[in-house]
Amino acid sequence: MNRHRVDSRGSLGPDDEVMPYSDDETDDELEVSSEEEQEEESRDPQPPEEARPSEMGWKVKANDRPYHQLPEFKKKVFLCFKKSRYSGNEIKTYKYNVLTFLPLNLYEQFKRVANLYFLALLILQIIPDISTLPWYTTLIPLVVVLGVTAIKDLVDDLARHRMDKEINNRKCEVLLDGAFQESRWRNIQVGDVVRLKKNDFIPADILLLSSSNPNSLTYVETAELDGETNLKFKLGLRVTDEELQEVRQLAEFNALIECEEPNNRLDKFVGTMRWDGGHYPLGLDNMLLRGCTIRNTEVCQGLVIFAGADTKIMRNSGKTRFKRTKIDELMNYMVYTIFVLLILVAAGLAIGHSFWYQEIGMKAWYLFDGKDRSSSYRGFLSFWGYIIVLNTMVPISLYVSVEVIRLGQSKFINWDLQMYYAEKDTPAKARTTTLNEQLGQIEYIFSDKTGTLTQNVMQFKKCTIAGHSYGTEPLDFTQIEQTNNWSWNRQADKKFDFRDHSLVARVRSGKDKDANEFFKLLSLCHTVMVEHKDGDLVYQAASPDEGALVTAARNFGYVFLSRTQDTITIREMEQEKTYEMLALLDFNSDRKRMSIILRFPDGRIRLYCKGADTVIYERLSPNSRHKETTQSHLDVFANATLRTLCLSYKDISTAEYEAWSQKHTEAQLVMADRDAVLDRVYEQIESDLMLIGATAIEDKLQDGVPETIATLAKADIKIWVLTGDKKETAENIGYACSLLTDEMQIHYGEDVNEKLRLRQANRRNETQALRRGQKKPAEPFFPAPGKNALILTGGWLNEILYEKKKKRRRLLHDELSLQIDFVDMACECEAVICCRVTPKQKGNVVSLVKKYKKAVTLSIGDGANDVNMIKTADIGVGISGQEGMQAVMSSDYAFAQFRYLQRLLLVHGRWSYIRMCKFLRFFFFKNFAFTLVHFWYSFFNGYSSQVAYEDWFITLYNLAYNEPLLKFPKLYLPGQQGLLFNYKNFFISLFHGIFISLIIFFIPYGAFLQTMGQDGEAPTDYQSLAVVTASSLVFIVNLQMSLDTSYWTFVNCFAVLGSIAIYFGIMFDIHSAGIHVIFPSAFTFTGAASNALRQPYLWLTIILTVGISLLPVICIQFLHKSIWPSVGDKIQRNRKRYEMEMEEEERKKPPTFQRGGRSRRSAYAFSHSRGYADLISSGRSIRRRPADCSDGSDGRRYRGRGHAAAA
Repeated sequence: MNRHRVDSRGSLGPDDEVMPYSDDETDDELEVSSEEEQEEESRDPQPPEEARPSEMGWKVKANDRPYHQLPEFKKKVFLCFKKSRYSGNEIKTYKYNVLTFLPLNLYEQFKRVANLYFLALLILQIIPDISTLPWYTTLIPLVVVLGVTAIKDLVDDLARHRMDKEINNRKCEVLLDGAFQESRWRNIQVGDVVRLKKNDFIPADILLLSSSNPNSLTYVETAELDGETNLKFKLGLRVTDEELQEVRQLAEFNALIECEEPNNRLDKFVGTMRWDGGHYPLGLDNMLLRGCTIRNTEVCQGLVIFAGADTKIMRNSGKTRFKRTKIDELMNYMVYTIFVLLILVAAGLAIGHSFWYQEIGMKAWYLFDGKDRSSSYRGFLSFWGYIIVLNTMVPISLYVSVEVIRLGQSKFINWDLQMYYAEKDTPAKARTTTLNEQLGQIEYIFSDKTGTLTQNVMQFKKCTIAGHSYGTEPLDFTQIEQTNNWSWNRQADKKFDFRDHSLVARVRSGKDKDANEFFKLLSLCHTVMVEHKDGDLVYQAASPDEGALVTAARNFGYVFLSRTQDTITIREMEQEKTYEMLALLDFNSDRKRMSIILRFPDGRIRLYCKGADTVIYERLSPNSRHKETTQSHLDVFANATLRTLCLSYKDISTAEYEAWSQKHTEAQLVMADRDAVLDRVYEQIESDLMLIGATAIEDKLQDGVPETIATLAKADIKIWVLTGDKKETAENIGYACSLLTDEMQIHYGEDVNEKLRLRQANRRNETQALRRGQKKPAEPFFPAPGKNALILTGGWLNEILYEKKKKRRRLLHDELSLQIDFVDMACECEAVICCRVTPKQKGNVVSLVKKYKKAVTLSIGDGANDVNMIKTADIGVGISGQEGMQAVMSSDYAFAQFRYLQRLLLVHGRWSYIRMCKFLRFFFFKNFAFTLVHFWYSFFNGYSSQVAYEDWFITLYNLAYNEPLLKFPKLYLPGQQGLLFNYKNFFISLFHGIFISLIIFFIPYGAFLQTMGQDGEAPTDYQSLAVVTASSLVFIVNLQMSLDTSYWTFVNCFAVLGSIAIYFGIMFDIHSAGIHVIFPSAFTFTGAASNALRQPYLWLTIILTVGISLLPVICIQFLHKSIWPSVGDKIQRNRKRYEMEMEEEERKKPPTFQRGGRSRRSAYAFSHSRGYADLISSGRSIRRRPADCSDGSDGRRYRGRGHAAAA
């Protein structure tokens, strides 16, 4: 099946490969941009202002702590109080300390309307004229609720304290009093000189001064920042490298650094160092960022520029948002609704009391209470009395019950062995207990790529050499054992796995010149650095792709051993050879290839070139062979979602090289548009190439990623990939993990622009039509049948997000409507991939979907560049068990593998949502049924606010008697649509409660009317009625819960039977004579339970009440399952048919590998960042040999190569 493509020639102007600067602008930039906008918006022309140079607002003085405490560096905090603008290095993520815990926690809890309401109720109950219930009926539940919540908050905050303490107490060497002393991270200050050793974490953003490597070269691992494990290099300034190696020199170092203010740009730093009368420019290459790790460098020294909250990693973490679930928000609105109902009911009953007292109460001498009060005043007091009596309509224990349930559901996640990753001993972890049911309502997932979908491990899987394809899976599985035997090569990487023994045999025979040339090219044409460690070779590549190719050559007998700035040494089948490097033309995003020109030991000059097939094929000689065969192999590789790369060579005569070298030297001296001139010179030498073959590398996915994405898609969950990688790589991974399929029509930037422009024009026309009274519904962006996908770049998104504009003013109407249109279009697609995006853009994309779609979103990532979107989404998931843990620390849930996401959502999320919805429906029903009995009773007690139950039953009802799928993803749909708990369910619970309260009151009332007991006494006293109604209520509530139970376990049985047993146990205790003797005023129902419940007539009354209450419920449930079955009911009823349909669908699914499929072009195996070419060509990574300096021609050649690489 062919994949349909729309025009892919770029996106909305910006270069696809350039990472846009969309993050925090400095104050100067903001002022400039806001001035520009004001000029644009102002109708009156403004007088031109004198342009002022941009000032560096951040000043750091080395080895001078008092300097940073000067008044000019103070900022106002509150009123006249000021503090230093330079943050300390201590990090605080906790909320409370010993002094603030109680007041702050109580303040936060009383921000909840329900808690504030019950505090006001408690105050009302202290007033004797109003109180109808003892004060303890409210105080005890309120104290329990506040206490449980406070303990939970305390436990959470103690965990944050422990984590902060662990990080802040890490050790580091700081230069103090002329010597390096061990200090804790929290004591480090801006301007300190620190010394770091191999494998140390970097404690702050540090300017690299010197290191033990040549030219202060320092390797860092950035897994904490971006999840990538390949090493990056940093360089010190030449002046600091030469003069700051000794401790004495470092102690005397007194430079002043002027640089940009703290911001969250991970890819940019601008500054100047003033020292000894000199000015030295500083860039990102000179900075060691907090969160990275020192690798392959014994010792390095640096100057702290940004500390603590000012560091880039902390600035990138985004604002910590208080996350609440949709159910929480709905619950609050429902509590407001109940409160309004309570006011209306209390007001109605108060008016009733006024009329009753006027008509009856005043005239009945036996009701006179000795107080001279008007009927309206008595009605006013009755209103407040009923507010107290009916207070259980607003359930005080609702929030604490919800928290207890969430805690239990979090434990289920933590204990799930199917989400435990044994390889790294990493269990799943619910880092919050407040969002579990939201996991069952996810509509959009935003995922990082590197380290989240992929392992960031490249494997050399297949290749084609001179028209022959190698690396296909052997048909005879007995061959597999033979293919991984590299014992013949003592320097082979034993982990390397290539399943085609025939290629090994051809290379070892030495008869296949093409195969030998193929691996010789891989061992020579690269920018990999090598380190000899414990007798083994360790390759350091700018990208894992490069490392995989050089490792492949190493295993096939072409071992890269070492390099200087002008030579490369390799071992060719046990023979060591050194090649002279004449030029190195590095990769960039426009060239999409790299070349190296070498002089062989026999004097021949040859150019080796590798790159994307599209650019290599354009430059092939007409005499090049195997072009068609290689092209067909490339199509096969690309359809198998492998990253392809073409290899070629060209023999160059000495005269041709000398002529080209002359042009190259002239091009380097051009002042205007030097890069374009150099590119034209490169084109001249990179022509008439001879094709050798192509490689196919697999960007290894994490286990189970395609299956997980397919399963989530069946649950109508849409997945967006937000990555900093380049477009080709991101698209290739999209196909590999089944996010993109051949049936999808893919839309790029230009096509999206056209559709958005068309929609904007239509809207303007519709606006005019609306004025004439016509209205037209919005049409879909993709009316044609079939699935669609968007692939966009960060530069294109910048135009949609209006990042700089929204900092100083509100967005215009057209800009807002453009954002809405973009979100509508993207949400119509099955998949969206945003590549070359910054960390802040990731968060902004998530915000757009949340803002305009009101959808529940989940973000998942593994690096610090994902923290912003993790905090912005409704649910944040961190991938743990990797090197970087920054994402985990900011997440709500953490586990080790992406595949566990389907279990988290479809199993734990769905069940948490179902349990919570059932609980809330049941809770509201039980409270309405309990409370509204007072309402019906008021018609028979003169609306006097008298309660229908015993006081202690009211106190304990909500505390003592409170009961705490992967195969069919469609079962997830009710959660997304919010079907199980909404206002409709709420009002059903309300009317159900009204119906039950009617039965609970009126059946016992009718049974008690004019009735004689067995002993000749009438059991029609108020206390017996209270016992019967309370007993009926407890039976009905527990049996109703039994009807709503899907699976019976020991816990369910114990909860139901235990609740009934506890009720009778407590009731007989508080009605006993013994407790009445001890507390005569508090326990007044002496003997009521034993007297009432010994009458068979009253037991029959209870049975009748329970039966009439539950019979309609049973009938309605039966009819509902028969006539209006839910998705779950349908699957339960027709499980086998659904399973057969799913098996048939799997059989019909086309295989991933299709020989006739159209090629997907082409994720060439280069890093999206520059390689080590500048470093190699300049010789800064290698100790310079004396001969290099003495030989003039070599020096000229070295300078030429430096310029070539820079270009």
